[in-house]
Amino acid sequence: MSETRPVPRRESPWGLPEGEHRQPKAHRCNDRAEDVIQACFEGNPFKTVPGPFKLFWQCMRSKPGEEPTEPYTYLQLDPPKREACSQGPVNMASVMCSVGSTCLYKWR
Repeated sequence: MSETRPVPRRESPWGLPEGEHRQPKAHRCNDRAEDVIQACFEGNPFKTVPGPFKLFWQCMRSKPGEEPTEPYTYLQLDPPKREACSQGPVNMASVMCSVGSTCLYKWR
């Protein structure tokens, strides 16, 4: 997933709740879904949609931190990256994480 972007908020007749001010986060596959929607408007959808949809489907079925890292087809965003977390390897596992997600342990 790309860096966390703010989610637009709508005004509520009840205002904001007092106390904790949690902000909503976009889903980790939101950019992939936007790429599919953009593909619908880029010529023949039978030719433009399958590639971005395949990546969106892989993203939805993946675990957090294991999203596909292929570049977006139509969005002008940097592709998601996997970076090693600040934590060192634990036992025989190497710690990997995607930008903005929790660390995962992958066994070699």
